Amino acid sequence: MHKSETATLIIDGQTYELPVLRGTEDEVALDVSNLRSQAGVITFDPGYANTGACYSAISFVDGEKGILRYRGYPIEQLAKFSSFVETAMLLVFGELPSREEREAFRTMLGDQALLHEDLMHHFEGFPPHGHPMAILSAVINSLGAYHPDLLQIETVEEFRQAVAKLMSKVRTIAAFSYRKSMGRPIIYPDPSRSYCENFLHMMFTVPYKEHVPSPEAQKALDLFLLVHADHEQNCSCSTVRMVGSSEANLFASVSAGICALWGRLHGGANSAVVHMLQHIREGDFTVKDCIEKVKKKEFRLMGFGHRVYKNFDPRAKVLKECATELLNSLRINDRLLDIAQELEEIALKDEFFLSRRLYPNVDFYSGLILRALNIPVNMFPVMFAMGRMPGWIAHWHEQHMEESTRIHRPRQVYVGPNIRDYVLMKDR
Repeated sequence: MHKSETATLIIDGQTYELPVLRGTEDEVALDVSNLRSQAGVITFDPGYANTGACYSAISFVDGEKGILRYRGYPIEQLAKFSSFVETAMLLVFGELPSREEREAFRTMLGDQALLHEDLMHHFEGFPPHGHPMAILSAVINSLGAYHPDLLQIETVEEFRQAVAKLMSKVRTIAAFSYRKSMGRPIIYPDPSRSYCENFLHMMFTVPYKEHVPSPEAQKALDLFLLVHADHEQNCSCSTVRMVGSSEANLFASVSAGICALWGRLHGGANSAVVHMLQHIREGDFTVKDCIEKVKKKEFRLMGFGHRVYKNFDPRAKVLKECATELLNSLRINDRLLDIAQELEEIALKDEFFLSRRLYPNVDFYSGLILRALNIPVNMFPVMFAMGRMPGWIAHWHEQHMEESTRIHRPRQVYVGPNIRDYVLMKDR
């Protein structure tokens, strides 16, 4: 990070010098951290779309060029050569692990998969068909009460233990929340199975029939989790950092991130894509009607466009190929995939979409993959949360290790009434 240049700001005839910061990818930022103390002025940026809140070395996004890298590694290479567990270790611990390190961590994940039996009462306390995201957030937060030794993480080993517990138990909690919502008996984790195989086992095994997922299904789920593992300072990541800035523990901070992810504009976007495709399949309107409605601003095309990407979302490219391969391997003839491909083909030839740089994003194909794996729509944001867990942990820890971290406290531009005197009840 370079900090040798300055920019000049003039307010009411007074000149102020603002340091210019440059990141390793040559991003440029103006340091306004002292502007209020020097000039009595704040910046105004609704939605924080143009505000850098931290330094981070975890992931990098270039929306103009369609680039996503984890710790410098392109998402395309990780999708082709790596796995979710290995990629999680890269994000959380900073480097790709050796074979021995990876196997040792996988053993830890297997060892930490079980929940304390008292936690089962939490599942019993939720109503039938309670949303799995509500259960996931609540139980993740409750983990802190069962691991008080990890509420104040001070050592490398404590952090490693906390990482293994969260990454392993989140899939157990996710699977249990699904079983609860379906009124089915709980299936306990099997430490002899791989990360994704174990999850699918807990989701779909029944007492009289063990579920054995195909290699293609395991690969597709692993890839889904990998491409969702981190994405810079998105809404849920920023929530984790903001909560963590108060020195809240890792469990509470991640639980807050889950709540942020629950929103339909964040973790719920892929389910919205599936609903849109279902409406087309059921004849509510055609693909061409959909395109025309979008042009007339009568309809929002879900799965297209992105707050950051003004080019093709690299994750969408990876998942499109994965969705096609998965459906072919399972011999599933899903009309929704045909509709999605038709919609994409028409949109990418239409000047309306091209001029506005509206390309398919990660949500456009991720829902089709989850659908092929028989994951119900209300579990879609839970799957997103499982994938994003290593990113949240990495950002919480990065901030936790910074000596200069301050509690987050955004400013505002007040537009309410000026001072006024209290009116007694008899005079109102």
